[in-house]
Amino acid sequence: MKIFSIGAFLLGLLIILVSFPPEIYGKTCHPSGGIRGRKPPSGQCNTENDSVCCIQGKFYTTYTCSPPVSSSTNATLTLNSFQKGGDGGGPSECDKKYHSDDTPVVALSTGWYKGGDRCHNFIRINGNGRSVKAMVVDECDSSMGCDEEHDYQPPCPNNIVDASKAVWKALGVSLENWGDLDITWSDE
Repeated sequence: MKIFSIGAFLLGLLIILVSFPPEIYGKTCHPSGGIRGRKPPSGQCNTENDSVCCIQGKFYTTYTCSPPVSSSTNATLTLNSFQKGGDGGGPSECDKKYHSDDTPVVALSTGWYKGGDRCHNFIRINGNGRSVKAMVVDECDSSMGCDEEHDYQPPCPNNIVDASKAVWKALGVSLENWGDLDITWSDE
């Protein structure tokens, strides 16, 4: 009888482990390194949308991974301009184009961006009691920063959904509260 009970327990445990994909358990994201901030040349860091410029000598943690994606992935929504001359820097990584701030588009932290695998895919963003669908057009680089290519801004944290004004409007966030918002997101 004891052998049957142990066997049933082990079989049940095996079924539970197989029921959940490996992305859900046992996978953690640790820093991949860091960089020292460099003072931006005069006029080289765009502070639109409260963007922060690198600070000379400050240590910034870098990541090549992000937390596992689920049907309700926790993230921080930040504000970014994808228009030419905006704080997003150069054209979007996915298509080398600029995008109107009136279009719901996002940049994802490096691990979630997956080397461009999510380019032009839609994600569902939930926050402020509302939901919006947005297209992935860029990477919010978590592995590099504080250089010309990144507009002398620090690396993104590894849990960022960097969104256009259209996303913030669709979520009904009042203008004075734009900047950082706890959200969840999922692939569409």
